[in-house]
Amino acid sequence: MVLYTSPFPNSFLSVLHSFSWGLIFPCYWLADRLVGSFVPTTYEKRQRADDPCYFHALCIIITTPIYLALLVASLPFALIGFLLWSPLQSARRPYIYSRLKDKNHANGATLLTEWKAAGSGKSFCFGSANVCLLPDSLARFNNVFNTQARAKEIGRRIRNGASRPQIKIYIDSPTNTSISAASFSSLVSPQAGDNRTVNAGIKRTTSMEYKGDNCGSNNGEENREDKGGSGEPHEGEENTCIVRINGEENGHMSDTETDTINGQARASGPAEPSLEGDAEMSKTPNHKQKEGDSGSLDSCSASRESLVKVRVGDGTVDQSTVNNKLLYKASIMKKTSVRKKKHTDETFDHEISAFFPANLDFLCLQEVFDKRAAEKLKEQLHHYFEYIVYDVGVYSCHGCCSFKFVNSGLLFASRYPVMDAAYHCYPNGRGMDSLASKGALFLKVQVGSTPQDQRIVGYISCTHLQAIAGDTTVRCEQLDMLQDWLSEFRKSTSSSSTANPEELVAFDVLCGDLNFDNCSSEDKLEQQHSLFTHYKDPCRVGPGEDKPWAIGTLLDPEGLYDEEVCTPDNLQKVLESEEGRKGYLVYPTSKNHSSSQKGRKASLKGNGRRIDYMLYTEEGLYLEWKVEVEEFSFITQLAGLTDHLPVAMRLMVSTGEDDP
Repeated sequence: MVLYTSPFPNSFLSVLHSFSWGLIFPCYWLADRLVGSFVPTTYEKRQRADDPCYFHALCIIITTPIYLALLVASLPFALIGFLLWSPLQSARRPYIYSRLKDKNHANGATLLTEWKAAGSGKSFCFGSANVCLLPDSLARFNNVFNTQARAKEIGRRIRNGASRPQIKIYIDSPTNTSISAASFSSLVSPQAGDNRTVNAGIKRTTSMEYKGDNCGSNNGEENREDKGGSGEPHEGEENTCIVRINGEENGHMSDTETDTINGQARASGPAEPSLEGDAEMSKTPNHKQKEGDSGSLDSCSASRESLVKVRVGDGTVDQSTVNNKLLYKASIMKKTSVRKKKHTDETFDHEISAFFPANLDFLCLQEVFDKRAAEKLKEQLHHYFEYIVYDVGVYSCHGCCSFKFVNSGLLFASRYPVMDAAYHCYPNGRGMDSLASKGALFLKVQVGSTPQDQRIVGYISCTHLQAIAGDTTVRCEQLDMLQDWLSEFRKSTSSSSTANPEELVAFDVLCGDLNFDNCSSEDKLEQQHSLFTHYKDPCRVGPGEDKPWAIGTLLDPEGLYDEEVCTPDNLQKVLESEEGRKGYLVYPTSKNHSSSQKGRKASLKGNGRRIDYMLYTEEGLYLEWKVEVEEFSFITQLAGLTDHLPVAMRLMVSTGEDDP
């Protein structure tokens, strides 16, 4: 299948489209500004609290006639542009595939080595987020604004979080379920290509090593020698730091070791310099960096527990001694999150993280509706992801039953090459949703090859369902269509047969904003849909019941700019407590309770409305391989930038073979 790298088949149509949109844009921009001036966000209201009450009204009185006059003057040109623009959409392609040609531009990503399926397995990390990049006037109804600046900052935070080192700390203690550890800036990684041992200041059996951004095959043999035991990096895990702590000497640390930690912390610099100036970053309220705000990883003070992965081994550790030593000079984090260790019967790690997972492989975004914002977001993501599919959808009356003013809002980014892509539009959208070409994007990626030259591939699907509450029937119909399209895409892109497999399928993942949760009584039909018999939800026990550690992903828009939750660290702390979740998450609705009545949330089921999903299936995969969830995360790194919590899932594909 040919991937479309431009929206139109020839340059003439592209120029004509640009000309028509140039005629439309002034009218569009003026209308957007005019409507937006009447829809202030809570942040703007607080900023104006100290101004005289008449000041804002005076600004509205002055600017509104100006906007109206310019709008009326631009209407004739917009009409001419629309008459040209609309018929051109019949020739428009359903997406744009962007591949980074200058790989030096991707300075935040490590170089991927091709997976040969020769080891015990490989992990793949998937992320999904609704980023609410609507035209500014519409975004304000969700209490967010300045779409263009938000798009740039969202992309910057995502790639900074994904490109950080992956630090794992293994504690040799069967009873201890918490850890105090030095900050990320203390556990500093060496510079790229410098694989020296880092003294973590704690007795351990394995040193912490960092595989730098530009390190290549020179370190391959050394890394493979360290992969034998469980908990060690699997094949293809780049950028991973390992610290193992055992019970010897009761965890005592010398002052010399403590000084070594802090010396490294002082010598370290920011993870990556900011690409934007202070003027750009001050456009939106959440860009004000505070001490401990680790959202963009631009400060040495990034010291949150989400920067380390904690597991339990054998032995004993004197926790109080370690705490006292580390408190002397290093910044401390106390791993008290109930998300990760309270439910010991779970087979995989789960947490609320202030960062996107390190070594994020695939990213699916929803509500990237604004074209200019999509370009800014793509530019930032290309610092980490080499392959991006964006501007997905159809416009005008082409391909759907009703007129479409905006695209589907879907965007896909990958570190692995895309082999095939397909898009389908849901024809049954209602209300405001019918104005957008909401649908599903299906992708096939190549993640490696076998020694026998068989391709190793994976399937990823991204979707966004009907949003209007009460449209249960519409969403169920869309889920039916989604299953049919999934099956068709697998069949049409498969080049294998059972007798002679040319491809080995490693994973099949479905993610997106499904706009229903698993606990609301109004969503029972969706909860019982057959999709969940084919795809597994790591957060779900069954219809109507989530696992105790799962939390909602829909934030209360009114509280987005509260000081308690306006930074990634603060939001993480709040969501780790039940009272915090009740104050800042939208809760499931029932026949007897309203989600808007916060005082009644205690009697409702679940920990908030979880409408953003990460699903996977074991059907149709290579029979000799096993797929398991290794980690699931709810992410707060986009605090203040969107009204949804991103989610991430790391899958381990086990081949059943031993490392050579």
